[in-house]
Amino acid sequence: MPDLGPPVAYLALPEGVPVYAADDSRVGDVEHVLADEETDIFDGLVVGTGEGHRFVDASLVDELYERGVVLSIDGAEALSLPEPSASPAVLEADPADTAESDLTRKLRRAWDFVSGNY
Repeated sequence: MPDLGPPVAYLALPEGVPVYAADDSRVGDVEHVLADEETDIFDGLVVGTGEGHRFVDASLVDELYERGVVLSIDGAEALSLPEPSASPAVLEADPADTAESDLTRKLRRAWDFVSGNY
């Protein structure tokens, strides 16, 4: 893996920097940083890959650097991450499930960015 420079906060991460998996394989490039700046919460990244856009939850981001990102998962896992979507599929729903989950909210924000609805 090339020198990625010094660590940076999510607010300073430039779009277009390469994203690497834990096994040093290059996954793609940062398309967009997802965050709620009002509450200072980093939600994750939209990463452009050869397979399309992928949503990387903040919990899967190991390190952010000036010239790159390192994930805590390997390349195969990274490519199997979900695509950003307007309404992520629900595998099982209960009538009591009225609140939007964190993952649903993050995927919706990623979809809004990719589709230009931001």
